[in-house]
Amino acid sequence: MSHPLLSLLTVFSLLFCAELSASAEKSVGQTIYVPAYSHIYFGNREHPLALSVTLSIRNIDPASEMVITSVTYYHTEGELLRQFVKTPVQLGPLGSARYVVGQDDNTGGSGANFIVKWQADKPINPPIVESVMIGTQSMLGISFTSRGEAIQ
Repeated sequence: MSHPLLSLLTVFSLLFCAELSASAEKSVGQTIYVPAYSHIYFGNREHPLALSVTLSIRNIDPASEMVITSVTYYHTEGELLRQFVKTPVQLGPLGSARYVVGQDDNTGGSGANFIVKWQADKPINPPIVESVMIGTQSMLGISFTSRGEAIQ
């Protein structure tokens, strides 16, 4: 006799494995969109809560290096605010890089984003690229992450 919870867990396991195999496709480069928030709103009157934003780029290939060719930061309405990478940055196997927008810099707005471009000499595991937002105000504290999505 099959238990409904066991069936549900089996379906979720299959979906999770399918996602892992889909994301395990190797690449020689990508353009990645990463959502970010320099502030969010709370309360009934939409009070802004300023956040610091850390963009994390992690080379998850254990054997190959990658090169970060561009990291740009955009306002809610799509206006370019900052270019973080002036010259290509080499990341060794399992290396990581970070770029920070301080809590006092709210120019990005609630719909800010990063565009990250990277390349490699041969197909490698695509990096994990995510933003980490943290903010505190009075006795309120919040932190959350957003995962990047390849757009090219």
